[in-house]
Amino acid sequence: MATTQQQENKNQPARTVAELVDDIQALTTEIQELYCLDEIPWCVGYSGGKDSSATLQLIWNAIASLPPEKRTKTIYVITTDTLVENPIVAAWVRNSLKQMKSEAEAQELPFEPHLLQPEFKETFWVGLIGKGYPAPRGKFRWCTERLKINPSNRFIRDVIRSSGEAILVLGTRKAESTKRAFRMKKMEAQRVRDRLSPNMNLPNSLVYSPIEDWENDEVWIYLMQWENPWGYSNKDLFALYRGASADNECPLVVDTSTPSCGSSRFGCWVCTMVSQDKSLTAMIQNDEQKEWMQPLLDFRMELDAEENRERRDFRRRTGEVQLYERNLEGEISVEPIPGPYLKEAREDWLRKLLTVQTQIQRTAPENMRDITLITIEEMSEIRRIWLEERHEFDDSLPRIYEEVTGEPFKDPRPGAGSSLLGGDEWAVLEEICDDDKMHLELMAKLLDTERQYRKKSRRVGIYETLEKCFETSSRSPEEAIKNAHLKRDLKTAVGKGDVDKVKQLTLGDAVDEDNSEPVKQETWGSFKFPARNLDDGD
Repeated sequence: MATTQQQENKNQPARTVAELVDDIQALTTEIQELYCLDEIPWCVGYSGGKDSSATLQLIWNAIASLPPEKRTKTIYVITTDTLVENPIVAAWVRNSLKQMKSEAEAQELPFEPHLLQPEFKETFWVGLIGKGYPAPRGKFRWCTERLKINPSNRFIRDVIRSSGEAILVLGTRKAESTKRAFRMKKMEAQRVRDRLSPNMNLPNSLVYSPIEDWENDEVWIYLMQWENPWGYSNKDLFALYRGASADNECPLVVDTSTPSCGSSRFGCWVCTMVSQDKSLTAMIQNDEQKEWMQPLLDFRMELDAEENRERRDFRRRTGEVQLYERNLEGEISVEPIPGPYLKEAREDWLRKLLTVQTQIQRTAPENMRDITLITIEEMSEIRRIWLEERHEFDDSLPRIYEEVTGEPFKDPRPGAGSSLLGGDEWAVLEEICDDDKMHLELMAKLLDTERQYRKKSRRVGIYETLEKCFETSSRSPEEAIKNAHLKRDLKTAVGKGDVDKVKQLTLGDAVDEDNSEPVKQETWGSFKFPARNLDDGD
């Protein structure tokens, strides 16, 4: 069944080219008037795609038509590079920004391009390989805010901080999706003028969307019939989209059943939020000169297929065991929520990523040989996390890097070479712990706790920290999971007011079914009971 928005679009007659020209002229006047109205700076969101290119082209041509004395307000053109973008698109955007900067200076226009990136502590690889986050899923979409939203919001906040206000210009269109159309219509009620909406995420900023009513084909008509004003090729952009379409076609207007190639989506090559990276797959299939990217697609598919729970901790990053009800073929099973990747898995992902990077640096075209999938700064942060937060004192990252690349790892972080233990000492500790990973983890945590407090004049808090080490790392996985189940049962019994069950669990009457030994009462020492008498018959 067609959606309401699709039905509305179908019922509306397509605009003629003449009507599109009239709309472009009206938008040009609107942009000029809005620009000259005040001193509020503009930030134009530019991804290098068709919608943002058309929007920036409109803005550029409108401002270029103004007298020089009126072109006084800076227009920031901001692009976010997530560091895991499709390499072809990333190169396209970087070169576009360079050309844009050069032409803005030559034409004496107030456009100022900025390539934004996430902070190294928030990149995709620091999250996945450093902290052990699993590949993003619908219920744990940890990447979007860190990689895309935060960098642009930081920049816009800085503009607002210095100027008091800002206008964010975006190429959003109602025809993109039903969801987008619904959100845009909802904001129209709060508008201060046409196509100018309040920004709900950033106070003191407005969102201007000049092409919000354009259809896909109108975007392409404009890009193909109006020359790119900063000297970049819209025909090359058209070819880029065509190469990313599964059928290698990108028609403009044929009939209502013919889709525009605007449906192809460029994004992060590691994205597991979609079932398949159609654009990257199509690029490789449609152009043999892009076959060098096949290892990226293979790596992404391996990320997407990763469901081996044995490679993930049975605890959360806090060290706590959290249970959830899992539906297995109609049977409800109460299991621990899988935590971050274990040490071996994180090291394996790093080794595979470096192998892919080394491979494509050899096989990529000459102009792409400098491609970097993971930066030295990211690896430095990953190394810090492994040493300081995960207490993995064997310091395996430099060794893995040299094994794969054949070059020594040069860490830019001051004091990065110092470690509590060296490789030999770590091996001795492993031997002492007799391959008991939980025992090894506990010993490493205790040693690092002593290191942290050793130089302090007052060792306040050391006992609490040591106690936390034992709480999270002293039990075997089986014991810790059983403990979590008992806590869950007790909480359920308390919630139901089941006095007999509470007594059984708290007074040491619970019996281990495997060996018929009483469960130790100390298991429940930290549980907070409701203030009532368990013997009063409630």
